[in-house]
Amino acid sequence: MIKTERILHLKSCRGRKVRVVREHYLRERVPCYSSLCQAGCENDGKVLPGDLTHYVIPDAGVSGDYLEILEFRELQGIIFTQTSCQGVQHSKGRRQYKRLRNLLKDPRHDCVPFANEFQEYSYCPREKGESQEKWQTRCVYSAAVWYYNHLAGMMDVVMITEDQEAVAQYSSLNSGVYVISVQGTLNVSKHRAHSEASIMTDGLSNKNTDLSWGVLVCGGKNRNRAVHGDQVVVELLPKSEWRGKDNTLAEGQGEEKSGEESGSKPMPTGRVMGILQRNWRDYVVTFPPREGPPPQTRNTQRILAVPWDHRIPKIRISTQQADALQDHRVVVRIDSWESTSLYPNGHSVRVLGKAGELETEIQTILIENCIHVPPFSDAQLKEMPVNSAEKPWRMDPAQVAERRDLRESHLVFSIDPKGCEDVDDTLSVRSLAGGKLLELGVHIADVTHFVTEGSLTDLEARSRATTYYLADRRYDMLPSVLSADLCSLLGGVDRYAMSVMWELDAETLVVNKVWFGRSLIRSSYQLHYELAQALLDGEQAEVPELAGLGSEEKDSKLAQLTQALEMLTHVARHLRAQRDRGGALELEGVEVRAQLDKDKNITALVPRQPLEVHETVAECMIHANHWVARKIQETFPHQALLRRHPPPRQEFFSQLVESATAGGFTIDTSTNKALADSLDQAVDPQDPMVNRLLRIMATTAMSQAVYFSTGLQSLDQFYHYGLALDRYTHFTSPIRRYADIVVHRLLTAAITMDRGVDPGKALASNKELEETAHHINNKNRAAQQAQKISTELFQCLYFKERDPQSDQSCVADAVIYSIRDNGILVFISEYGVKGPVYLRNREGQVVAVGPEGSCEWQSGSVRRYSDHISTTSSCGTSTFRLFDHISVRISVRSTNCHADTLTLEVTSNRPLLSAGPQQPRSQGRSQLVQEVKRLAEEAAQEKAARKPKVSKEEREFSQSKTPNLYSLLEEIRELALLDLEGGAQVCETTA
Repeated sequence: MIKTERILHLKSCRGRKVRVVREHYLRERVPCYSSLCQAGCENDGKVLPGDLTHYVIPDAGVSGDYLEILEFRELQGIIFTQTSCQGVQHSKGRRQYKRLRNLLKDPRHDCVPFANEFQEYSYCPREKGESQEKWQTRCVYSAAVWYYNHLAGMMDVVMITEDQEAVAQYSSLNSGVYVISVQGTLNVSKHRAHSEASIMTDGLSNKNTDLSWGVLVCGGKNRNRAVHGDQVVVELLPKSEWRGKDNTLAEGQGEEKSGEESGSKPMPTGRVMGILQRNWRDYVVTFPPREGPPPQTRNTQRILAVPWDHRIPKIRISTQQADALQDHRVVVRIDSWESTSLYPNGHSVRVLGKAGELETEIQTILIENCIHVPPFSDAQLKEMPVNSAEKPWRMDPAQVAERRDLRESHLVFSIDPKGCEDVDDTLSVRSLAGGKLLELGVHIADVTHFVTEGSLTDLEARSRATTYYLADRRYDMLPSVLSADLCSLLGGVDRYAMSVMWELDAETLVVNKVWFGRSLIRSSYQLHYELAQALLDGEQAEVPELAGLGSEEKDSKLAQLTQALEMLTHVARHLRAQRDRGGALELEGVEVRAQLDKDKNITALVPRQPLEVHETVAECMIHANHWVARKIQETFPHQALLRRHPPPRQEFFSQLVESATAGGFTIDTSTNKALADSLDQAVDPQDPMVNRLLRIMATTAMSQAVYFSTGLQSLDQFYHYGLALDRYTHFTSPIRRYADIVVHRLLTAAITMDRGVDPGKALASNKELEETAHHINNKNRAAQQAQKISTELFQCLYFKERDPQSDQSCVADAVIYSIRDNGILVFISEYGVKGPVYLRNREGQVVAVGPEGSCEWQSGSVRRYSDHISTTSSCGTSTFRLFDHISVRISVRSTNCHADTLTLEVTSNRPLLSAGPQQPRSQGRSQLVQEVKRLAEEAAQEKAARKPKVSKEEREFSQSKTPNLYSLLEEIRELALLDLEGGAQVCETTA
């Protein structure tokens, strides 16, 4: 027996804090009440049977919140620890504690107590600063480990908790001791919404490979009226009833986690037993066309409206305007879902407009992603400084005196996309000490000078959390007087900035010292990426800021600018090489942007072309973010907002590994360094698209980077997997990201404290900062999803008015990147499109390849292999292999109730074009757009006399006064109706 002391901090009846020290005795022999015990414990009374698959130990929270479930006689092998019992007594009261004691005494229930706080090897003293909840969880886990070891590993032990941090912390520490959560989130399959869903929680993905993909829920009945996103409790079915995911192609399939390829083998299958928390929100639905004659009366009708999101069930709406709302998008809310009904009941909130119209579809995208961006209120705009011709904005003399003035001493310039208005960042670089030193500077817009913490503008910016970029427009986080004017670091004007400046050794580029502070800058050049790259490549390029200068002065300034760009590129290459040695990943995304002309008219949708200057700017920004993260974390170790990128789960790499193996490459995913080296070596000299596809697969497998408060994570959790940095944050884009505003305030407080001055206003607490981080993470995911869907919308608009049978722009070269049971998944680099290509249709016909490579549908069969798929018909056997280039025809599949989707059909098993001539094809498509635009302008001039009225929506959201892409496509449609032969000739001459 060992004597220890327990220190209790209690409150007296008068509210005074009292410190009580009590003796506490620990024993080696404490009854375990298990029939498997071989240590000779004195187990009097009830004992747990030894023929179970596992014992269950609930923590204090589960014991109190789910006691009515734990009382079920069907549950066997439950161990209630002394810590859990005392937790129930203190948190739930004497009545609930007495109920638990009666449960333990009842011989009909297979549960026992365990005095873990008196057992020498399971007792855990409470650490200084540790919360009671964390201590209780640690005690229960220690008891679970003791049980497993005490029974010599003959019985697995499962600890149940609702603390997701405990699941992540303890679940992988000991073999045979499982830590799981009792709840999970229902995720309905995007492509098989009626038949498949899964329930995933962090507690199901660590040691048990069977549970690594969560729990499969088949059919709507087993969902038990749960809706996508609900927090649910799941019951596992017997192993004999487990099923596998459907591995055939589905409509619109293309973007998915890599590991789902292995879905054909049986996986844990279950059914929803209860819904812990509903995730109902506003849904956009469409009233389908009525079948049969309209009713004669205007009585209330009950209509099954079809949600825009495939994953949501039909919603029953009672309305008197069913006929007027046919083919319209309507916002609805769910009110209830009766247990006797197949569908939930709801009510309409507002009408968005007719389905298929551009503004209606854009508003649908925003609402479906919970994005609310109303115009800024008058009260918010009153907080903004004034900058007009009559009253121009001027710098405050007090600010000028306090800040470091870089306007005359430094060559500052920005490099951004063409037409960028919200310029967050500028750069500077210069030689010091006769060329022995370099000074690199990153200067960021000082948004926090204009946006006071707690102001109406700050609250609105926090609510939005980010600027939302769609294919044809953006919704700013801040009012335009800041985002496009006073905070934007435009060329030739004085601006406030937050600067990070490094003094580097010119030879080794080692950092000698770094300076953080507020500054004054005047950007000399506002460059775009293509112009900066042209200057670096030594090409003739016109810099607008030098247009009015004499020849000699112009050449001198141009040489100075070019030298600065070259110096910047040299430093960026060194920084990139440093991160590469640490394991930084060079990933590949599919980024499609709207191509604009000088008047901001959208002329085409094209993939972004990578340039070295992109990496140069990115490296400088990453370097600044890293050093700011170090600064604020060292100053505020428990209250800093950082960004971490958790390592991806290994099963997500399965498709990448299998595809690479089929191509003769080896991919090592054990660490980020091994993955980066493997991807660098996986190069096909004959086809550069292979490496790009492998990097796209690696990108798809990645987990999402998230913001977090340093007070809630251990140091080893700070690591950024993709960038290979121990600490990272976002500091360089405060105009469009609220996280950067928070970081600017933390950096300002850290600089103030370095000067020995009290920062004044108290910083956000750890809990408040974590809530802010969680909110920003959710909004960032919504912004990314909205941008992706809007790009898909414009891709559909681009092809919608084209005849796929006659228009050559609808036929493209595609690369096979995945094999499925009934077809293949392909990637079209020209348009940035991923999608399925069926090799067997619903009628059972298969694709047969003729002697010239042309394809047609015939009766036959399909057989799938690991690296290829074969079709057999009367024409013989045709094979489609991974990374083969084929020709596909692109068309649009339109539905009233859902978003339009692109349909891909194989036309030939041969590539459309070789790798060489792809650039001329892109030029031809650009010429086609310009020619169609010219015809549209001529037609617009002919109709000028009519002076059509411009709607309020067009005035508010149009890109400019000249036609946007949608109006351009409308003009194409009208021209095609007027002169079909002329349109065909244009296509033939320019393709």
